[in-house]
Amino acid sequence: MNIPMIGFAAYSGTGKTTLITKIIRELKTQGYRVCVIKHDAHRFEIDREGKDSWRFTQAGADMTILSSPEKTAVIEQRERSFSQVAAMAHDVDLILVEGYKQEDIPRIGICRKAAGKGLPHPAEDYIAIVTDDESIRAKHIPVFSLEDIPGITAFVKTAAGLLYDP
Repeated sequence: MNIPMIGFAAYSGTGKTTLITKIIRELKTQGYRVCVIKHDAHRFEIDREGKDSWRFTQAGADMTILSSPEKTAVIEQRERSFSQVAAMAHDVDLILVEGYKQEDIPRIGICRKAAGKGLPHPAEDYIAIVTDDESIRAKHIPVFSLEDIPGITAFVKTAAGLLYDP
């Protein structure tokens, strides 16, 4: 079964992560299981120096899997393509994507006046726009305010084909 995906596009510092976390909270209150895939163009570390996982990586482990009663994490010493990363998602109703701008998935554009950067692509490239800039209008594309989390969430559900409550 293919899990529906909705991407979010905006310049850095615009509030993508903040918006996505609010949408996740709203979806969770409705009983949905959500996966988020985020591309980080910078190097990131989840196995901090001195921790066992870091020591395994330093020793040359190509993959380390950490598991506890609450969570599981996989650390691999290689890059994966978007399709490989997406294939790792399972047992969820929806995947929300931050980054991976080159992938062909439906996207919601975000812009905030305070960021001063506008949308990264023409408005017509998005399935919806979320903004606090009243000057942004788009033909045949819904425009939501940054505070309209219930409206944005309802749109995401419809766009993803989630026409049921879990």
